[in-house]
Amino acid sequence: MSDKKPFRFSVQSFNTESPRSWRNLISKTEGLGYSTFFLADHVLSPGPALESTFHPPQMLAAVPAIAMALEQTSTLRVGCRVFCNDYRHPVVLAKEAATMDYLSEGRLEFGIGAGWIGAEYQAIGLPFDEFPERFSRFAEFVHAYKEFMSGEALEIAGQSINWSGFHGTPTPAQTPHPPLMIGGGSKKILTFAGEQADIVSLNFNNRAGMLGPDGMNSGLAGATAKKIDWVRQGAGERFEDIELEIGAYNTIITDHQQATAAAIGDALGMSAQDILDHPHCLIGSIDFICEQLLQRRETYGISYIAVLDDGENNMVESFAPVVERLAGK
Repeated sequence: MSDKKPFRFSVQSFNTESPRSWRNLISKTEGLGYSTFFLADHVLSPGPALESTFHPPQMLAAVPAIAMALEQTSTLRVGCRVFCNDYRHPVVLAKEAATMDYLSEGRLEFGIGAGWIGAEYQAIGLPFDEFPERFSRFAEFVHAYKEFMSGEALEIAGQSINWSGFHGTPTPAQTPHPPLMIGGGSKKILTFAGEQADIVSLNFNNRAGMLGPDGMNSGLAGATAKKIDWVRQGAGERFEDIELEIGAYNTIITDHQQATAAAIGDALGMSAQDILDHPHCLIGSIDFICEQLLQRRETYGISYIAVLDDGENNMVESFAPVVERLAGK
């Protein structure tokens, strides 16, 4: 890649043992040099509805947790990776985002996606429309979000969004709007992300509505390169301005690299090398992981990396040596 962006790293949190452990995690994230602290946007707690998806349970609601994390910190950026477009009235979400950015003096990162866990929709009594309908609503919101953040008079007449007779307030601290992250794994989403996003979060194609081999296969090295081509097609000349982000969902710091990769590969029907080369995996020593991230930035242009802290794995500290070596470089 001709234009290498400096590395940024984030911690994404799903659960916490207590309010004190939550505050400690946020303080560590800021103190150890991570750029961003992310929530996810899911509703389900442990139970039959969630078990079918193999997705980790979501303990905290995203908006109040983001607001509290922003209040606790002074330099850390905070956001949601990513909000589900269907879970809130669009004007409420836009106003909440503007408010958090305004009150934090410009530290919100705003991520949005079209939604994908059908079992969650069903469990909370929300219709899970086919992807074209969900995408249409999502795309309308992205355009409306930008108009709301402009502070200009709003006159939007769409299929799902109809706003008129008011201005978007408060005016966010970041202009023209808090950085827009669009996450997804399909051609339609990623081409649109190339057109509209500041940050593109490369994810699995979650068409199955669950985590598993189908999703992991859609994130293999060759498939990731194809996704970036879709982003490039949508972006055109603005591609070099886009930050490419990815979740390192399987991050394991170990001296037993081959055995660990082989065990994961066996469970998913992949080879150990597939797992080691998988852009959503970082498995090995600190030295290996740093070398791998440098190589992936050269190959793909990916410079923004999210690791998951589940409240028990202490990933924020385990991964900190990588952050110390590479952040900002």
